Amino acid sequence: MLRIDWKRYGLLYLIATIIGNTLCYIFVKVGFYSFPYIFLPVAKIPAVAVTTAFSFYVLFGVRYSPVKWPYKIAYYGVIVNLGVLLETIFKNTTDLIQYAYEWDFWDSYTSWWAFFILMEWIGGKIIPSNLRKPLKEEAFRFGNWFFFVIHFVGICTVFLAGLYLGVLIKETI
Repeated sequence: MLRIDWKRYGLLYLIATIIGNTLCYIFVKVGFYSFPYIFLPVAKIPAVAVTTAFSFYVLFGVRYSPVKWPYKIAYYGVIVNLGVLLETIFKNTTDLIQYAYEWDFWDSYTSWWAFFILMEWIGGKIIPSNLRKPLKEEAFRFGNWFFFVIHFVGICTVFLAGLYLGVLIKETI
């Protein structure tokens, strides 16, 4: 995407990096979660991961985001659910991220949504439509490829959320 227009996409990448790392730092400083094992322990946040993964997600999201908002919501729903899935896997299978008692899965999910909707809005101001390649509305209709992606991710999310809830209930009994 940088080779399409390195100034505009580069600016969006920089903004996503600054906002993502700032939010992460604030959440860690407030004590919502922590990262016990990170590459640069001085920063107390996984700055490299946020800079690369989140910013790439933003560039990808803005580049292929559909034109109309109802489709954008479904599109970003896939991105957010996959991101939160990865975060939940890291939280439950490793010690890379630890939530404090004030922070939980729902807070993380809401933060992902707020971040990506904000970045979509900012991206809409920076990246003109001729530099985007939005998914066509037909892709969201029954029988087309993104219809199946949305439903597969949605069904997996509901299943895994139920499994996660069951594990939490079993731990408290």
